[in-house]
Amino acid sequence: MASGNQQNPNKPINERILSVLQKSNHLNHLKQLQSFLITTGNSQIQFIAFKLVRFCIITLSNIDYARHIFNDLRSPNVYLYTAMITAYTSQSDHKSTLLLYRDMVRSARTRPSEFIYPHVLKSCFDKTYGVECVHDHIVKSGFGGYSIVQTSLVDAYLKSGSPDLVVARSLFDEMTERNVFSWTAMISGYARLGQIGNAISLFEKMPERDVPSWNSVIAGCTQNGLFTEAISFFKQMVSLDYEYRPNQITVVCILSACGNLGMLQLGRWIHGYIYRNCIIPSPFLLNALVDMYGKCGSLRIARRVFDQTSAKNLTTWNSMINCLALHGQSETAIAVFEEMMNYGGSVRPDEVTFIGLLNACTHGGLVEQGRKYFKLMTEDYKMEPQIQHYGCIIDLLGRAGQFEEAMEVIKEMRMAPDEVVWGSLLNGCKVYRRMDLAEFAVKKLIEINPDNPGYGVMLANVYGDVGNWDQVGKVRKKLKEMGVTKTPGCSWIEIDSQVQQFYSADKTHPRTEEIYKMLEVIVGFS
Repeated sequence: MASGNQQNPNKPINERILSVLQKSNHLNHLKQLQSFLITTGNSQIQFIAFKLVRFCIITLSNIDYARHIFNDLRSPNVYLYTAMITAYTSQSDHKSTLLLYRDMVRSARTRPSEFIYPHVLKSCFDKTYGVECVHDHIVKSGFGGYSIVQTSLVDAYLKSGSPDLVVARSLFDEMTERNVFSWTAMISGYARLGQIGNAISLFEKMPERDVPSWNSVIAGCTQNGLFTEAISFFKQMVSLDYEYRPNQITVVCILSACGNLGMLQLGRWIHGYIYRNCIIPSPFLLNALVDMYGKCGSLRIARRVFDQTSAKNLTTWNSMINCLALHGQSETAIAVFEEMMNYGGSVRPDEVTFIGLLNACTHGGLVEQGRKYFKLMTEDYKMEPQIQHYGCIIDLLGRAGQFEEAMEVIKEMRMAPDEVVWGSLLNGCKVYRRMDLAEFAVKKLIEINPDNPGYGVMLANVYGDVGNWDQVGKVRKKLKEMGVTKTPGCSWIEIDSQVQQFYSADKTHPRTEEIYKMLEVIVGFS
């Protein structure tokens, strides 16, 4: 071994091996070193084997060869098992993680440590070797009281294939020493499973917070549609000076909330905040900016951010296409799609791309192009249409008065039509006064959601449009007996980075008196 010949033979073997590894960067170097160790009878030394495995994983990124070294050991210790299991977990190779852990437990030669369980638990998605099984091992091995293991168990029960909130919360409550990680794991689990009220309640009880814990509650609010609450938490976080500085995850979540609420003023402030605080604008963040500006109607700035993004990925293209489609810029949305197709072979349209394209065709009344893109998706790209695609194509055909074709598409659907599909058909029927189909569509809507009062009102309106007042009376009488009231309309406006909401006939706004006085003034000038 060339590099080995230059080493001082009087040095301890461990030092000599470490010295060689520091100068190595190729698999052939490692193989030469192995040969030297085998011929000198040192290949089974645990410390040296551990260093070889770590070198193979970290420097060479070659997990397969690391496993080859591991397999040649007669009795690998816990550090070697931990190194291999950590490597598999980092590559999301959950099967290999669990199989190696199972071999470790069955061999009984090496006892697990508390540091091995967090990695094993991350791989517990399979019911055949799930969280419960590893939990039993933890209890039997005496590591159930370790904070790092308890936190990992809480997280695993919340992320497993069958999440168990009850067990997770019980473990959390029984923890002798809760740290910020365990609190954040529990909050994130509640939010991910839709129990955002519990997530917020737990967050507000936290004795200590860090940026990930703030992100967990902000992301949870955003993912569950509580955009105003997400912004409120963000403002609290920023108000704490530099104790908790928002990072990329924070601003991406808030940009999403701004886009959904149409809060352009706050969105611009956050854009400035990104640059003032030197937050590196990754593709993930740039996509969020394009989406926010687009949803807020600032298409010029959305396009500027889009054009300045050098490494455009599929999400970037989809954000731009969908924003343009949303605001009726049909031809431009299609032009961006064509530009994407010529961008390079690495970007290939997906289901989201075609939703944007079909929406663009719908808003622009481009029936032929809509048919073309639906065919392109299903025949050329072999994508199975989802309910959203059917909703778009039915809307497109309904707006064009192509009801026979629309009904054929509905009949050919491989899933039951939802409220969006029947609602899209209904809108077209009302425009073209196809009251027979309109009545049919409304009755289907009522079948799907009989508790929605709006559908009963729609049915009464359909009968009224054709002069069938007897049926109008019957429907309205039934609605009255059921105590049904129509959901009031709502509008909102952003003023000084605050969203002001107004409901029909609502007088609960704190400045109601001023608003009504101003309305009287406006009416007086009309």
